Amino acid sequence: MGKASIRIVLADAQFLTRTGLGHLFAGHPQIRVVGEATDGEELQVVLASQNPQILIVDHQSSSDFALDRLAVLAKNHPAIKLMLVTDDQDHARIRAALAMDVQCILTKHCSPEEIVNAVIAIAKDEKFFCHKVLEIILEKPSDSDDCSPSNLSPREIEIIQLIAKGVSTKELADQLFLSTHTVYTHRKNIMKKLGVHSVSEMILYAVNSGISSKTTT
Repeated sequence: MGKASIRIVLADAQFLTRTGLGHLFAGHPQIRVVGEATDGEELQVVLASQNPQILIVDHQSSSDFALDRLAVLAKNHPAIKLMLVTDDQDHARIRAALAMDVQCILTKHCSPEEIVNAVIAIAKDEKFFCHKVLEIILEKPSDSDDCSPSNLSPREIEIIQLIAKGVSTKELADQLFLSTHTVYTHRKNIMKKLGVHSVSEMILYAVNSGISSKTTT
């Protein structure tokens, strides 16, 4: 990607939120804010005139940005990727956003680095959901506002990556020179750390947190 190649629009009724995100992206050579909107009318104008790749919006900041209106917008502008940055923790609304095929959902507790990484990821047609949002999706709420990844070892991350790619337990054991019993033990420990109870939930975590595409060291 060349310099300033990711064009984004910020839609949020709160001045401080737009200013904060704008300041964050101003220091990044690949990202450029090409417009801002405080309501639906402004958003329609800026989308038509600036043709951004990504729309960053808080659906709770204004009724103009409610999910039902964003669904219509997504239908009318299919090339624009939606990135929600919000403090919404309502399970039904998060599920509704996922059903709209929103590419990214972050909370406002996420670090600046995670927000930037999310923009770069979805510009590459990847999906990105922070740890707190995954807890909501998997119905595993916690009292922590921490959005950092769970404490997984490099070996555990490697095993998750292979499982997410559809590698069977036997193939995984052969590839990593482990016994099938050791693989099952790793899988059990991983699920305990993540607080999930099925392989499908573990795969969902891997894909949505970006673990499935990370390089282990």
